[in-house]
Amino acid sequence: MTTSTTTRLAEIDILRELEPVVESNLDRHLDMAKEWMPHEYVPWAEGRNFEGVLGGDAWAPEDSAMTEVARTSLIENLLTEDNLPSYHHEIATVFGRDGAWGNWVHRWTAEEGRHAIAIRDYLLVTRSVDPIAMERARMAHMGAGFESANHNDLLRSLAYVSFQELATRISHRNTGKITGDPVAEQLLARIAVDENLHMVFYRNLLGAALAIAPNQAMRAVTEVVRTFEMPGSTIEDFTRKSVQIALAGIYDLRIHHDDVLSPVLRNWGVWDLEGLDGDGEKARQELAEIMARLDDAATRFEEKRNTHRAKMADRGKPLQTI
Repeated sequence: MTTSTTTRLAEIDILRELEPVVESNLDRHLDMAKEWMPHEYVPWAEGRNFEGVLGGDAWAPEDSAMTEVARTSLIENLLTEDNLPSYHHEIATVFGRDGAWGNWVHRWTAEEGRHAIAIRDYLLVTRSVDPIAMERARMAHMGAGFESANHNDLLRSLAYVSFQELATRISHRNTGKITGDPVAEQLLARIAVDENLHMVFYRNLLGAALAIAPNQAMRAVTEVVRTFEMPGSTIEDFTRKSVQIALAGIYDLRIHHDDVLSPVLRNWGVWDLEGLDGDGEKARQELAEIMARLDDAATRFEEKRNTHRAKMADRGKPLQTI
């Protein structure tokens, strides 16, 4: 029997052992989740036709009252949400479509589908973005798809989405704040509630996996933290836009370390986990070193950002921040 076959069989065993945990957490999720309607969060009365087959008005930059960074962050969030078909494929492949796992996969997909609908409707009705540029960006991003090459097994997938859902929640909330529009803030805060419930679901599953297979789960957590990237990292010009978003304080290394990774790791109790063997303990030590390096990098970024903000203020061009 090959190593890959043995690994796959072990993964199937963990998948089966986690089935009751999935079922109980799905019941919990359905009890906690509140129905909401995307159309209620869009100011439809502000809308008018765009240039095109209906003979409306072409979009112009002065149509938008938002700052560039707010617009950039909203579009990044939207394009990330747009790639839902690829995400569905990823989790359906790893988790399967049978039993409680399959019920969760479809419920999660249905809830996530509201997010892009609502954000796009808001952006178009308020004429906050160039609709042609936005549609071309959507086609390019979705055309490239999404493949979690580093997190394509059960445990790494659970670890990744635990962090990613929390990171997305924070990004939505902070983007809403920086728009300066109470309507956008209310919408993104509502989307963030979905993301938080999704995070709790996945976090609870990985917590259970740490009890079932502590060494494998610890290694999975460490490798995910080491290689973590947001699902929107394949968006065109993502690096420059991410720097812009980080300078505004919407999502940066400090938030990633303090508000995403650290609280989830504490919830899992990774620093006090017992029963680790040689590789499991090695993975935990590596994780501690990775977290220390991230903390140092976050501090250096904050110092550089403070210097940059001071220079911009001296030039009479203060940066918009949350």
